[in-house]
Parts: sequence; C-alpha cells; structure tokens
Amino acid sequence: MTTAALLLAAGASSRFGERSKALALVGERTAIRRLAEVSLDAGFAPVEVVVGAHREGIGHELRGLDVDLVEATDWYEGRTASVQAGLTTLPPDADVLFWPVDHPFVQARTVHLLGALPGRDLLGVWFIPTFRGRSGHPVLWRSSMRHDLLELRPDAPIRALLPELGPQVRRIPVEDPGVIANIDTPEQYRDALDAWEQSEEE
Repeated sequence: MTTAALLLAAGASSRFGERSKALALVGERTAIRRLAEVSLDAGFAPVEVVVGAHREGIGHELRGLDVDLVEATDWYEGRTASVQAGLTTLPPDADVLFWPVDHPFVQARTVHLLGALPGRDLLGVWFIPTFRGRSGHPVLWRSSMRHDLLELRPDAPIRALLPELGPQVRRIPVEDPGVIANIDTPEQYRDALDAWEQSEEE
C-alpha cells in the first residue's frame, strides 16, 4: 500500500492580495515548493498538486520536482471540489496526506510523523494534528475514506464526515504551531512567518 500526498493550491487567494498564497515565501522557497519538497523528502508518492486559478505560476514554481499537476476545473465550487479532483487521480488503495497550501509553516517532522501513523495505528482512518487543543493540517486519510470523500457535494465541508467516524478519528498532539497557522490574509501570513522564523532560529 502506498501513501500519497495531495497538495491543495487551487483557490483564487482572493483575501490574500494580488497573487496566490502558494507563491508567498517561506524562507528561501515559495509555500507550494516547500510543501512539495517536504512531502517528497518524507517519502510520499505520488505527490499531486491540485491547481486552478493560478495554474501557470504554480506550475512554473514546481519545475524540476517529481510532482504531478491536477487541474480542478470546478475549483470555484469549493475546497471539496478540488480535493475530489485530486483524489480521482490517485491509486485507489493509497492512503493520502492532505495538505492545503494555506498551512505552509508545518514542520517537516510533523509530516514525517503523520506518514508513519497508519503503520502504527490500524484502526484510525483520519489522523489530525493538534496544537494546544486546536485541530489543524495536514491530515492523513486512510484509503477507506476515499468513497465517502468522493460522495460529498462539491460545496460541502469535508469536516462534515467527522461525526460519523467517532473514535476512528485520531487527534495527534504535536509541538508545532504551524499546523494551526492558516494564512488566508497578508496579516496572518506575516504573523505566521515571524513565528516560524523565530522557531527556526531557536
């Protein structure tokens, strides 16, 4: 069984300004390139990047990396539509790391941890990192979640599936504020970048 990475960068980033948040800098790399390189380094395969409104710029940024671009033609319908576009291109037996580009400050060790969890916990189907009690991203889905995810309405929130899963949802405490650092706006990006740079220096 394989574990794939599904990186979501399809939205218009309308609250972020003139350019895609996927192209915001995290250190010396853009957010989307960092997500791709961390996923590859952690051994996820295939690594697929779902694109939509900013396909050209994101594709240029990922040149030279062993990743596949998946175009979500219905990206404007909501995040779930974009996730479904990516899921349909993955092997049906693959567990999936789902990592939205609006969480680019996640530590590499957290990604490695999530990738190892399915082999250690045979009953969990949805693994969610938490920081100080708050749930974040990326999350890891068992391949058994594929059918339910694809059955959702394109505009329905993915979290609507959580109540049905009960104890099969595993919440994993991590010492990583990046899992809850959501960069929808330039102000959120600057705050998260400052925190990340401070942690890198320690």
